[in-house]
Amino acid sequence: MLDNIKNRADFYIWFDTEYSDLDLEKAQLLQVSALITDTSLRRVVPHGNDIILPVRLPIGERPSPWVEQNLPDLVRACRSELAVDIAEADSRLAAYVDAVVGPPAANERERPFLAGNSIHADWWLVHHFLPRFRSRLHYRHLDVTSFKLEWQRIQPDIEFEKENPEIIRKYFPEAVLPATETRHDAYYDVQASIAEMAFYRCHFLGRGGIA
Repeated sequence: MLDNIKNRADFYIWFDTEYSDLDLEKAQLLQVSALITDTSLRRVVPHGNDIILPVRLPIGERPSPWVEQNLPDLVRACRSELAVDIAEADSRLAAYVDAVVGPPAANERERPFLAGNSIHADWWLVHHFLPRFRSRLHYRHLDVTSFKLEWQRIQPDIEFEKENPEIIRKYFPEAVLPATETRHDAYYDVQASIAEMAFYRCHFLGRGGIA
């Protein structure tokens, strides 16, 4: 736990998932990743503490054809000894938050915010599969996609290049990207979301408008 902590709500829990089906009612978690920053988008603990976990597929569960085709390495990992079961993933996420931020505040308003792109889908999966992790989180979320939509409306010809690792590193210098830099990877996406939020702060929000 950080010695200088003042308010648990001063932290963002950047979070992303990969899952087995676009229909969330049918989906199973395949991968979870989390990284904690302060509200200035700076890491608060070294990257070795980041959470990157393949989640074991239940016996007999088959991902959608799209997932089988586009995430074959991840699907194999979810069927291997590398994978953890859903309860362990939940426990490790909760322990990570507690170690960095402290135990969950009784007042939900004093808990850290879940953050990421299209975070509503990830929150849905958290709500259904990760109750211990969920109990550490604020009821409000930081959704980078909201800023993306406004940016695209105002500056449709200038976009944040999520697929470009150098752009990720430019706006989030503390990024530690996967060696393969695969674009279907929750850890890559977590760091891309932080970089994208920094991009909008720089070009969109820095002076009350477009820089």
